[in-house]
Amino acid sequence: QVQLVESGGGLVQAGGSLRLSCVASGGTFRSKAIGWFRQAPGEEREFVAAISSSGMTYYADSVKGRFTISRDNAKDTVYLQMNSLKFEDTAVYYCAAGSRAQYPDYASRRRTWYDYWGQGTQVTVSS
Repeated sequence: QVQLVESGGGLVQAGGSLRLSCVASGGTFRSKAIGWFRQAPGEEREFVAAISSSGMTYYADSVKGRFTISRDNAKDTVYLQMNSLKFEDTAVYYCAAGSRAQYPDYASRRRTWYDYWGQGTQVTVSS
């Protein structure tokens, strides 16, 4: 059973930066694809970014060029560096792990593909 714990959320002014962390335990981290999703009040949970087991990265158009996802397999941790934050980035951010990739470069944008989820961390951007 994989457990994921997010941290690093908080309150930041528009234009500022935050780095989220997702620490995994209880499984073979390096073989899993990791995704970041977010959910604003009254909205569906949406894809933000993902990284495959080989390090291939994927981004939502809304965050491309501002957010960077990376992984440190030695620390069983995935990071989401968020720069140039906007008010509309305000949400609870979740990380998720999936192990059904058929090849190492794959990571899904679909939340249903992921098997394990963290509890989330709140990001609030003030305008």
